[in-house]
Amino acid sequence: MDISTMSEATAVKRPIGQTIKAYVSLTKPRVLELLLVSTVPVMFLAEGGMPNLWLVLATVFGGSMSAGSAASFNMYLDRDMDAQMHRTEKRPLVTGEISPRAALIFSWTLAIASTVWLLATTNWLTATLSVAAIFFYVVIYTMILKRRTEQNIIWGGIAGCFPVVIGWSAVTGDVAWPAIVLFALVFLWTPAHYWPLSMKYRDDYEGADVPMLGVTRNASQVGLQVILYAWATLACSLLLIPVADMGLVYSVSAVVFGGWFVYESHRLYSQAVRGTNPRPMRVFHASITYLTLIFVAVAVDPLLPF
Repeated sequence: MDISTMSEATAVKRPIGQTIKAYVSLTKPRVLELLLVSTVPVMFLAEGGMPNLWLVLATVFGGSMSAGSAASFNMYLDRDMDAQMHRTEKRPLVTGEISPRAALIFSWTLAIASTVWLLATTNWLTATLSVAAIFFYVVIYTMILKRRTEQNIIWGGIAGCFPVVIGWSAVTGDVAWPAIVLFALVFLWTPAHYWPLSMKYRDDYEGADVPMLGVTRNASQVGLQVILYAWATLACSLLLIPVADMGLVYSVSAVVFGGWFVYESHRLYSQAVRGTNPRPMRVFHASITYLTLIFVAVAVDPLLPF
């Protein structure tokens, strides 16, 4: 019996609160939070100050539905793999809390609703970029790349860059160079963020036959790749200073926080080369903190006169 049949068979009526919680988990709310961190600050930068509050709320709501749709499609398509991994074995499609059919309907509903909402409240470009983000995450990453190449997270990770241009286009109706630089920053940050996680859960990915870099390369090789992408991320963050005429707050933040991120990546590589027990999750959590602080600086900088 395959995982689809198992899930259908075990899906039974449960308390409404538990069912709602299961559907929320389909949207990967922790990932959703990270995506929104890169949407709202860019709206401040695009406006050159405080953006319209209604527009921010509308964009966040539509973006949340869009990202939640992509995550839900991902769980639907990866339910066989999730059943083989300790990290994902409690997801609702594996436990049977939600049936595959219900999850698919939920995914399509969010995708359509987010597109209609963004069309009605923002503009056609923002809605189109939202659809493109779903397409990249579901088709390019989940369906095509994830199970075929160790470079999956690089190109599939483009989906995680779209909130930047979505936030910018919602304010301006176009996509300008500052948004493109920040898009590139998130693109370069993604491998340095995710590959340490693949080191931590190497056995899980190997057991599920997923060729993440942490499976196909040894720890020192992964550590070196993390270093290279961390340095590239730092360089890209500095490029925003002349492109967007950023002030002191962002400039100092880019140097200090970027330097810290690079330091943590070197620390991971050093541990791997020396043969000591590497701590990849330290870099993983540092990368999240780094991105959050950088985008906070992006939001704060236009509000200050220096």
